[in-house]
Amino acid sequence: MHILVTNDDGPPSPHSSPYVHSLVRTLQDYGHTVSVCLPHTQRSWIGKAHMIGQTVKPLYYRPPPLSEPAAGLVHEDERKDSHGTTHTRPSTIPGTEEWILVDGTPASCVQIGLYHFFQDRGPVDLVVSGPNYGRNSTAVFALSSGTLGGALEAAVCKRRAIALSYAFFTRNHDTEIILKASRQSVRVIEALWKQWPEDGSVDLYSVNVPLLEGLEEGKVLWTGMLQNYWGEGSCFTEVDGSVDGEVEDEERIREGEKRPAEEKPEDGEEVKNGGGGGLHSHKHFKWSPRFTDVYKSVDEAEPGNDGWAVKEGHTSITPLKANFFQAATHLHGGELQLSPSKRSAFGTSTPTTEQESTATIPIRLKEPPAQEEPKAKVYALINYGDTYVQPLIQSAITSLLPPDALTFLPTPTGWDANTNPDISLSSLLPSDAAKILQIMPYESLDFDYVMSHPASSLINSYMIRKALIRKHYLAKTVENFLVKNPGSVLKSHVKRSEAFEVDFAEFLDDALVEAWDLNESLGKNAQTEEAKEREWWILKPGMSDRGQGIRLFSTMEELQDIFDGWEPESDDENEDDDDDNEGAGKEDDEEEEEEGDGIMTSHLRHFIAQPYIHPPLLLPSLQNRKFHLRVYALTVGAMRVYVYKDILALFSSKPYQFPPSTDPEELDAHLTNTCLQSSPEYNDSVHRFWDLPSSELGDTKKENIWEQVKSVTGEVFEAAAREMMIHFQPLEQGFEVWGVDFLVDGEENVWLLEVNSFPDFKQTGRLTGVVEGFWRGVVREAVVPFVTGEGGGKGDGEKGEMELVREVELGRRF
Repeated sequence: MHILVTNDDGPPSPHSSPYVHSLVRTLQDYGHTVSVCLPHTQRSWIGKAHMIGQTVKPLYYRPPPLSEPAAGLVHEDERKDSHGTTHTRPSTIPGTEEWILVDGTPASCVQIGLYHFFQDRGPVDLVVSGPNYGRNSTAVFALSSGTLGGALEAAVCKRRAIALSYAFFTRNHDTEIILKASRQSVRVIEALWKQWPEDGSVDLYSVNVPLLEGLEEGKVLWTGMLQNYWGEGSCFTEVDGSVDGEVEDEERIREGEKRPAEEKPEDGEEVKNGGGGGLHSHKHFKWSPRFTDVYKSVDEAEPGNDGWAVKEGHTSITPLKANFFQAATHLHGGELQLSPSKRSAFGTSTPTTEQESTATIPIRLKEPPAQEEPKAKVYALINYGDTYVQPLIQSAITSLLPPDALTFLPTPTGWDANTNPDISLSSLLPSDAAKILQIMPYESLDFDYVMSHPASSLINSYMIRKALIRKHYLAKTVENFLVKNPGSVLKSHVKRSEAFEVDFAEFLDDALVEAWDLNESLGKNAQTEEAKEREWWILKPGMSDRGQGIRLFSTMEELQDIFDGWEPESDDENEDDDDDNEGAGKEDDEEEEEEGDGIMTSHLRHFIAQPYIHPPLLLPSLQNRKFHLRVYALTVGAMRVYVYKDILALFSSKPYQFPPSTDPEELDAHLTNTCLQSSPEYNDSVHRFWDLPSSELGDTKKENIWEQVKSVTGEVFEAAAREMMIHFQPLEQGFEVWGVDFLVDGEENVWLLEVNSFPDFKQTGRLTGVVEGFWRGVVREAVVPFVTGEGGGKGDGEKGEMELVREVELGRRF
């Protein structure tokens, strides 16, 4: 990749630009072609300015050789050329590394670097502005930043751009930490480049990297930019006529020190403005920003913004468009009517008609013509309660809807997804006629309001869906559907299940009286000494998630041992099945107290047992580790079923082995949930399905698996809607996202494992683009039609897109 680097701090210097050479070298180490065009001196706080009327002149900077430390990171008392050398004429020696320095602004550097130098290296793919000497988080910093200005200039030149800033917390700029920051920055740059949206929804990213010892272990978070403001008072300090010490002042401003107290004028010197004839005292002024205003605004803001992320030691990434956000869009299209002119104090006037002179016309907006009635206003309350997903939802909405399509409501003060989840929509909306889009955690959705306002509401969940999300209900759903539809694909893609209830371990025999297939299998296994010759079974608590409570067994004795092991930790007072709590089935629910073995008290009592799928599909190039497929699905209304084609493959942490152990501590080779991966030897637990090695799983086989996934997903949702109507009730004014899990066996047959509501998107890990693309599909198919009355229902099925796999007409209309 050809990368143009600019900054607002100038050439390498320990005092003003200590980071840029380290970043350039790291980009080169990663194999990128790097061209550099910088201001010849420090140009901070200049924004996206150009200096009109000035002839911009270049200088030529030659950094020190690779044998020397990166320029800017050593003391000035080192060798004379330790920070590189500057020349008035370009080198004539081929192969010389040479940067361009111009006496202009960062924005000017971008123009000159893009169009007047480096053409022999091919087109510039990406512009990186930075690393800035200090953070550029929050609006107060970003709006004046020359680093952002350079990236914005690149964006309006139709180049992808990243503004990179290093947030330091101490003046001790340790070279090792800076090297870590350079590596972290390059990894972020490469990741953003690979998943850059193709739809124009992002022009540039603002990235803030904290200079901390453990920065590479910290999180990399998508964040919004905190909208903050200066407090009362000036950001300039009055000084006398002296201008000495400007270099020291610049360093002080950089470090964020408090400005010195203003010196009082000598006796008799000051004459106040407006007094004694309006004379002014002669003053000079120095830029002296009050950083405490910014830090205070970050402390007082809700978590999730860029300032908060940096304060907490995380790297922040803020997607931006190269434009000004348009406010008061409800005024657009109107006309501002002015009052008639009147004679001014300066003796000028504009003639008016007699009618105008006798009437007072207020300043107002001209109403749009009657035939241009605006569409109904749609309010949106969007807080998914997950910092990983929230910015991806916001990005999808802002990129697919016009900027004035929604009026966003603030999350009520005191709301918390866990401790105070309840929200009343009627208290937030201006009237009952207002349309409302609510995307929140299940517990915060106002179902009462939605049910009483079906035509003007859209929420991101159905109220009742336990027929799918609870394993014992899912088994019953499939069983009931197959009775009426014996030819269904579910017959050959869902393992038979034995569902049973156990209150206490001593009653296990009684619970299994009607589990005919399981009893027969265990009886045969008891006569088979070789474990590998037995039919193995997998036990799943009916309401468990994250792999909790899953065990493997092949004999009655092993199954009894499992329940005996749970018995000391069980509490019969907490084992009642809370059938009314639909939210308990979601993957990330943590409301119940955990038992010592890792499963929750509410998960006990209901169980299913299924034949263990052996052998699974294994790929030698990925160490023959077992994997399952995580498929993201969407249901809209009552109902359309979509499947997202960008599937994930989630791998276990150890190579597969058979027969399995019954010891829960030795199930790493058999459980593929990412939250259970602990082996440092295999940390690449998540892959894109379509990127799996074609030499072992060719395109034809992948397409065959994909077709099975679509068919089974559509069928199981229809089965729930038609045969379990009490326990699955799609709403016309609702949509829901799902995580559907499948296992592929050694003959490439797909088996449905489970269906999850509110899936744990964090397990996607580094493949954030998968979740981002999925939510774009969700917004396109579910939200856009509600807001605009257009689109939706198509699902084109292209790679990375939603595909409509089933339409079920349930006759539920409101």
